[in-house]
Amino acid sequence: MTEHPRRPAALRRVRSLPPWSLLAAGAVAGGLLGGAYGALQPPAYTATAYVVAVPTEKSDPASALGFAQAYGRVATQLAVLGDAQGAAGVPVRTLQRSVRTATSPDAPMVSITATAPSAGLAADMANAVSLSLTEHARSSRRTTNVELQQFARAVRPTDPSSASPALTGLVGASAGGLLGGLVLLVRPRRDRETPAATAAVPGQALAADLHGAL
Repeated sequence: MTEHPRRPAALRRVRSLPPWSLLAAGAVAGGLLGGAYGALQPPAYTATAYVVAVPTEKSDPASALGFAQAYGRVATQLAVLGDAQGAAGVPVRTLQRSVRTATSPDAPMVSITATAPSAGLAADMANAVSLSLTEHARSSRRTTNVELQQFARAVRPTDPSSASPALTGLVGASAGGLLGGLVLLVRPRRDRETPAATAAVPGQALAADLHGAL
């Protein structure tokens, strides 16, 4: 007879649970945590302004496209953001954290996107940086033969760009279910009862024959 070592009560209870309970518990816990995170995090709004590089009579569209790529990198530098902080109403550090630019390899256009806790502030920051960038480009127009013009002003967004509680709850439920599945895979399985091996004892008749032969 073999003896099984005693295991903690918590481990025995985990082993006694049905397999689907771990998946359900993980999904429910993840959904609750994700939904709470989405409800408690402050909303974020995103606004985007666009400027376009226009070649002068002494330049060509290819040069305008190249300078648009350069101006996209310059837009987030201190020289541009420093002039934009007054119109935006926020310090330069806030603009550095909240403003991003993007360019296209096919069009001489620069998009300036700002993210802020309020819709109005996001639009103000994007417009302030785009205006500052066009002013810097105008000062060097005679050298570059390219002019930046405002293509579209940023408007106040009507909805936040941050994830909603429903979406974060869904993501949390998916992650919790996945974690529950991993726990289900690695948890110890129930011990299978194995019959104790018994030594074969020769019968009395066989033992007498063996004794006579000896």
